[in-house]
Amino acid sequence: MVYRWLKTGLDWLLPPVCRLCGDEGQPGRELCAGCERDLPWNRTCCARCAEPLPAARRGLLCGRCLRRPPVFDQALTPLRFEPPVSNLVHAFKFRGDLAAGRLLADLLADAAAERRPALLLPVPLHDRRLRSRGFNQALERARRLGRRLDIPVNTRILRRCRDTPPQHEMPARARRANVRGAFEMLEELPTPHVALVDDVLTTGNTAAELARLLKRAGAARVEVWAVARA
Repeated sequence: MVYRWLKTGLDWLLPPVCRLCGDEGQPGRELCAGCERDLPWNRTCCARCAEPLPAARRGLLCGRCLRRPPVFDQALTPLRFEPPVSNLVHAFKFRGDLAAGRLLADLLADAAAERRPALLLPVPLHDRRLRSRGFNQALERARRLGRRLDIPVNTRILRRCRDTPPQHEMPARARRANVRGAFEMLEELPTPHVALVDDVLTTGNTAAELARLLKRAGAARVEVWAVARA
């Protein structure tokens, strides 16, 4: 409560500045209302995997999910991976821009406000990649989501046991094989409803591999929460 009072006072004394246009931001957010409206929102998308769809297909499944539904039950990706969202994702992931990370996490938290998984599980980084980057962007996002939504975050259940090449550097067909067997569970799953937290959902192979592992461990519903859909 004291933190919220201090934050409100600071916002009044030093109003946030919009990261995209330089105008005054909204209370507690470095983004003005106009720029927020103009973001590439992923409002018309597949009801299962969140792949962007033509407006006429709102609420339907994409062809891929009709042919072969993904292992995870539903994806939540409120934005499309286009500028300026892609610029913010890269600023946080590769340059350690924590303010960009907070802004993206808050936009995701807004979209997830009505959802209630019992546990948030950040997609783990291999120890070698973690040492190189210095932080796990999925973990930092999950922590902010957990505080905003009052959902516990667990970092002990999942472990990346194999250091795989980055998915974005590989052709789509190779991505599934790249992550096969790359994760393991270190603890029992304490709840049947969980959400995996990541930054961008592209082919969904990483999410599918983790969902497969969690379902074998007893999960009844696995959601995937990511800031953007590529």
